[in-house]
Amino acid sequence: MTKRIKAIGRWILWPPAAVLIPLLPIAGVLLVCAFALPAVSEPVRLSAYTLSAYALLVLCLRLPRVIRRGRAVARCSPRIARWQDDAALRFQVALYGSLVWNAAYAALQLGLGVVHASSWYYALAVYYLLLALMRFWLLRSARTGRPGEHLRPELLRYELCGWGLLLMALVLCGMMVLMISGGRSFRHHQITAIAMAAYTFTALIGAIVSLVRSRRMKSPVVSAATAVRLAAACVSMLTLEATMLTTFGNEDAEFRRMMLAGSGGAVFLFLILLSLFMIVSAHRRRVGLPVEKTLERPA
Repeated sequence: MTKRIKAIGRWILWPPAAVLIPLLPIAGVLLVCAFALPAVSEPVRLSAYTLSAYALLVLCLRLPRVIRRGRAVARCSPRIARWQDDAALRFQVALYGSLVWNAAYAALQLGLGVVHASSWYYALAVYYLLLALMRFWLLRSARTGRPGEHLRPELLRYELCGWGLLLMALVLCGMMVLMISGGRSFRHHQITAIAMAAYTFTALIGAIVSLVRSRRMKSPVVSAATAVRLAAACVSMLTLEATMLTTFGNEDAEFRRMMLAGSGGAVFLFLILLSLFMIVSAHRRRVGLPVEKTLERPA
């Protein structure tokens, strides 16, 4: 009896591929319908939430095994083996991807600014565009050599990124003061809110993974790119909160103002501390580096 219960529990938590593969798109479609269609009844909505939560659980449990098998198969291909062994190549490709992703989100904010005629969304579009330009600047420096190879210029770029994040944190503070004091809010369509949530959580997970991996490379340029990515994810969380409060929340303007003030203050403080850490640590490391000697050419 105990073995049968264990077998049933194992089948529920690790279903076969014939069950898992169709389960994921079905759960995704039902979840979108539950959010987008107001005529859906409450039992159907709860069933969609339950099925999507179960699909996410079994996917997370199956993912480590799939990754291990994929790595074993990938080792047979020389190109994929090079991809796994070359950290600099992976960093450049990841920086390209985050650059395109960031620029697309800036375009979305610009479109929302045009629709709502809001200076807040215009400012957010400019904010994300500047973050994308910082990534492009770091990408150009990463193409000149392997990360960590030229430490002094990389530390200088790391410090300049810190100054840039400090300036953008001050601009963000002014934007939040204007938004909270003005009390303006915009109710988005559910699909738009879901798209913003998908971008935000993807950016946050990617920033955390990049933060863990950047510690192994010991490169200031990689750390600067990770800091820019983390700053973008934090501001995206703030934007997502404002969107969710107006789209799915209540109509209490004072509650929204209080929540945005608390979250905005936390994000602003985090960006200030992050930028100051980058500036101070980069300056100290540059001062502590030995002076590079240049060979004199004979006359």
